[in-house]
This record gives sequence, structure tokens and C-alpha cells, in this order.
Amino acid sequence: MILRFDSVGGASGDMILSALVDLGIDISDLSSRLESLSVEPFGLECESCLDGGFAGSRVTVNIHDHDHPHRHLSDICSLIGASAMEDPVKDLSIKVFELLADAEAAVHGTTRDKIHFHEVGAMDSIIDIVGACAAVHMLGVDGVEVSPLPLGQGTVNCDHGVMPLPVPATAELLKGRATVSTDEPYELVTPTGAALLCCWAAEMPVQSGERTIERTGYGFGMRKLKSRPNLLRATLLEPKSEATAGDECLVLECNLDDMVPELVGSLTGKLMQKGALDVFTTPVQMKKQRPGTLLTVLARPPDRDTLLDIIFTETTTFGVREYITQRTILDRRIVDVDTRYGRVRVKVGTWKGRDITRAPEHDDCVACAETAGVPVREVYEEALRSVVV
Repeated sequence: MILRFDSVGGASGDMILSALVDLGIDISDLSSRLESLSVEPFGLECESCLDGGFAGSRVTVNIHDHDHPHRHLSDICSLIGASAMEDPVKDLSIKVFELLADAEAAVHGTTRDKIHFHEVGAMDSIIDIVGACAAVHMLGVDGVEVSPLPLGQGTVNCDHGVMPLPVPATAELLKGRATVSTDEPYELVTPTGAALLCCWAAEMPVQSGERTIERTGYGFGMRKLKSRPNLLRATLLEPKSEATAGDECLVLECNLDDMVPELVGSLTGKLMQKGALDVFTTPVQMKKQRPGTLLTVLARPPDRDTLLDIIFTETTTFGVREYITQRTILDRRIVDVDTRYGRVRVKVGTWKGRDITRAPEHDDCVACAETAGVPVREVYEEALRSVVV
């Protein structure tokens, strides 16, 4: 699934979160997931908005205790790492904060570990960033593209004093990206908004091709702009499968015979987190009939170097075989189904225009089962029965 952002009034953390909620994310579900962050008490409030003829949503992060600490990058990474969020959400959220820290460090002539976040380290920004990354995961997004972003002009007062627009951190983050000048005397794109969009676009690149528009969502900012509605549109797109033309895939393989099995298990999880399409192991007999394990990793060719780094650093192998192969894949889409235990995402596979397979998202089934106190299998089977195609 591809997520495209088109901005009229700019981009901030709350506008991005608002657009994703307007796409159909259940704000109660999102809020319950964020409660595992060990932060000060907060609440999420969503209201319907109308501006410039567009209807959408505005999400507000309500902080119950305004005497909250400013945090360093290490503090924020520890909070995210210790939470109960899914690993892809943790990984993506930390990458956003690291990108933001690098931008701040470049502006102030220091290193990321010495950056003391101000507004960015505040509670509402933490919830905006982690909440937005969680929403992207909940939507089943694997590709993000961003249209040219509009920028305001003039100056703004920050903790560091008077700064030109866009503020230095935003300008650093947007290097190399297309932007559009406006006559708005406001900060339209914030560092948080720029970090989210730039990180997602870099981590989940999109290839050109035909797409089908599934649905759209509109997120509104707090300020009333002078000449345009203060909105950000998010569009969920289903790419047309290119299976008939062949899908090129990289295979990485190596034999392992002197590793603790538990380490192989953690390795497979890490490879999947870093972009592997599939990872599996096969029992094999090696030289002198030593029992061993054949590790096989399927990947996109651009992810080769990242995955090789993990294999060489996390295993005892001295070499990796690699070759390009072709695969045929089904057209697929993600549908949300409501069961009596909660909402579950289900992947639906289509062959020659006919839906032939369905697979509930295991993490969703586990979360619903734990909340309801029922077997995971019970949630899984009800999710399958609830799919309407």
C-alpha cells in the first residue's frame, strides 16, 4: 500500500496524525497503543473540521501535566524501545528522531547525542511522531511519496531566538526536496513534520506505476491561514501488481553450523525489520555430516548492502551466496474488519481478478486475543469469517 501526501497549508506532526486518523485509523485503538509509552498522562481528541470547502479532522494531543521534562535523543529512544509497540513502529519512530537530531546537530555545530530537544522533545511531539508511525503501520503502508511542500516567509520566535522561515532545522531536513514559496507569514512546515515525511519517503521509497485510489483523508492545522486552507491530504493508493511482467528478487544464502539456535531466531526477526521480503531456515547436513542450518533471505536488490551487513555481523558465516531470481506475486490489498474482539487487518490476495486467499495480520490477532482473554486462533478465525469481498 502506498501513502501519498499533498500539502496545501504545510505539514506538522499534528496535521500528519490528523490526516492519518481521517483515513480511517480508530483513534481509541491508536491511543491505547500509545499508552505503553512511559510518558506523562495524555489524551487524544479528534474533531471534525471544515475549511476552504474541505471536510477533515483535527487531532489534538492534550497533556494533563504541563510540567514535563525536555529530553535528549537517548531518553526518547529508551522510551520507545521499552514500550509495547510493534518492532517496526519502534524502529521507524527512532529513525525519525535520529533524522531530526542529525538536522539539529548540523544546524548547531554539534553531534546528535549532545542535542537537547526543546519543542521536539516535548510530550506532544513524541505522541505525534510515535502515533503517526503507528498509524502508518496500522494502515499497512510500505511506500510513501510526498508532493512539493509549501513554505512560509518571514521570521518566527523560538527557544533559540528569532529565526528565519523555514527554521534552520526544517531547511536542513528539506535539502534536495522540491518546495513551493507562498506569501503566508507563518511557519508552514515544522521540523517534526519535515522529519516524518522525509524519513518515511527515504525508508519506504515508491516506484512509478499504475495505482488505484483507495481513500483519502484530510488533516487540518490549528492556525487560520491568510490565502489557503491549512490542510494536508493523505491518499492511500493500491499499486497495480506487475507480476505478469516478472518481479525481480535477490536471494542471499549461507550455511550455519556453529551458532546457538536462539541467535538464528533473533537474526531472522532483525532481517525482516530491515526490509527482507522473507527469511527462512532449512536443516541441512554439511561436511562430515555435521548438522547445520541453511539461511535463505529474499530481498529487494536495493536492500542488499543493509542485509549483508546484518548477516555478517550477526552470524558466524564467512561467505554469502547471492543471485537474482524471478517471482510471481498476487495482487494484494489490506482490508480492516471489525470482530467482537476488535479491529483486525486482513491481507487479501487476488489472482486474475478473483480473490483467492485471505490472511489476518497475526500481530492484530494477538493484541485482540490478549485484550479479550481468548485464544489467538479464535480471533484469527472470526477475522477470516468477517472479510467481505
